[in-house]
Amino acid sequence: MQGSGLLEIVLLAMVAGFLVLRLRRVLGRRTGHQPPPERFPRVAEDSSDTVIQLPDRGRNGEDAAADDAGPPPPPRTAPSEASGMTQLKIADPSFQENEFLDGARMAFEMILDGFAAGDKKRLKSLLAPAVYEGFASEIDRREKAGERLETTLVSFVLADIVNVAMAGRKARVTVKFMTEQVNVLRDSNDDAVEGDAGAVAKITDIWTFERDTRTRDPNWQLIETRSED
Repeated sequence: MQGSGLLEIVLLAMVAGFLVLRLRRVLGRRTGHQPPPERFPRVAEDSSDTVIQLPDRGRNGEDAAADDAGPPPPPRTAPSEASGMTQLKIADPSFQENEFLDGARMAFEMILDGFAAGDKKRLKSLLAPAVYEGFASEIDRREKAGERLETTLVSFVLADIVNVAMAGRKARVTVKFMTEQVNVLRDSNDDAVEGDAGAVAKITDIWTFERDTRTRDPNWQLIETRSED
């Protein structure tokens, strides 16, 4: 009996040894020099397919940094414009850029139509005297030559305030207009001498409007017109 018991112990020891060996082969052996296991999976740095696209890294570093810092700041305003706008709003607290630009677009269209139609009465209420004289002189020239101007304002591409200044109590606001127009100048025979009725031209105008902030009259007058340099 003692011999059979000893044999069972030997067999159990051999089985245990075999299982330990199998476990070591499967799990590997830890030594005191091995680092602790990672809490999270880590991608090998030398793998060719391990580039992980992080948020906003598809753009350049500046764009990503800007996103991390929150929304971009508003565009800087030129010091002269900021100073002029501040002075204007002190002189006329009711001034609103959007309302002014709405009125400027309406004035632009009315002046354009009035000039083409030769409507001096309409132009006189919208133009400063010196500007009116220039417009009226060209209207007179066309009439004497038997010419007729056809103007169609197709669309506004842009209407933006580019400068604000105060001259005493007079506010001067300069607006850049980019418009699409069709302009044709016809002679007495109705033949086109300038322009093309089938062509839409993109035109840029720089207009300066003025208003005396001491008066209750809310209307602005056009005091200067020029083309973009």
